[in-house]
Amino acid sequence: MATSVLSRKKGVIVGDDVLKLFNYAQEKKFAIPAINVTSSSTAVAALEAARDKKAPIILQMSQGGAAYFAGKGVANGDQQASIAGAVAGAHYIRSIAPAYGIPVILHTDHCAKKLLPWLDGMMEADEAYFKEHNEPLFSSHMIDLSEEEVDWNIQTTAKYLKRAAPMKQWLEMEIGITGGEEDGVNNEDVDNNSLYTQPEDIYNIYHTLSAISPYFSIAAGFGNVHGVYKPGNVKLHPELLGKHQQYVKEKINAKEDKPVFLVFHGGSGSSKQEFKDAISYGVVKVNLDTDLQYAYLTGIRDYVLKKKDYLMTQVGNPDGEDKPNKRYFDPRVWVREGEKTMTTRVQEGLEDFNTAGQL
Repeated sequence: MATSVLSRKKGVIVGDDVLKLFNYAQEKKFAIPAINVTSSSTAVAALEAARDKKAPIILQMSQGGAAYFAGKGVANGDQQASIAGAVAGAHYIRSIAPAYGIPVILHTDHCAKKLLPWLDGMMEADEAYFKEHNEPLFSSHMIDLSEEEVDWNIQTTAKYLKRAAPMKQWLEMEIGITGGEEDGVNNEDVDNNSLYTQPEDIYNIYHTLSAISPYFSIAAGFGNVHGVYKPGNVKLHPELLGKHQQYVKEKINAKEDKPVFLVFHGGSGSSKQEFKDAISYGVVKVNLDTDLQYAYLTGIRDYVLKKKDYLMTQVGNPDGEDKPNKRYFDPRVWVREGEKTMTTRVQEGLEDFNTAGQL
């Protein structure tokens, strides 16, 4: 059981517990789904799924998702809304996660070069939280400089890992671009060769970052694309991840077969076999977003279509012109329908990634 290796059995975990959980995931051949949350509603939908499937979960906020958490009416020209929303979301998740009785990794998603002020603001909050609680506010962050020159990507990532290391905070980085479009970042027209990372780059990253801290993972491109596309339009090659592991193992003369913690981006729409193959090569985290956005919609959409005649006015419906409709249009009713369908889709991911039943 995964909790057997953790010092904190429920709620947000940090530091050595994150490292131990990822080691355990590699050993037991499962990956943890990373769910993009934008509100308390989407957060509890994911937590409910993990609780019911007896599984750990990763909750993450993107820059846009964090701004939404703060409120779309808040200006974000200097990333202040994204910083405030991420910090507010983190405190909310830290408060509510223990009630679900499962370990949770609290993470932030893609941070490109232009968004580095967002990461800086969150790490300031981490450092302030660390002074008071001896642990960072967030379990981990992702820095994504994959669109930049490789050496600059690695050295800048190293700079941030040096800042995170005293807090034993995890840092995820990306090398090789994830195609498609997500959260306003559009890579639909990139050269296909940019979607595939080279093993030499993986070793260079590992060599540089492992000298600073063991708390890091690599999102290596193997044809990944954000979003959902028609079958055959996306060519994933998870076997490349096995070659990366073998190359690093030989270069560092490692005893373990999978010395690198790998991350699978663009998981929505991928086949179960592709997930299984990637996990066998050391993937410990799989991002899910697009499928879950649609799943959340379907519950609300179907409820509105089914109850349309009860939602057109506050009073008056097929049961009588004087009948009140409050119990139909109360947001707690129709928002809950979205939560339920999202929960079901997260549970499907937990089964696909072999995460279910690991607690």
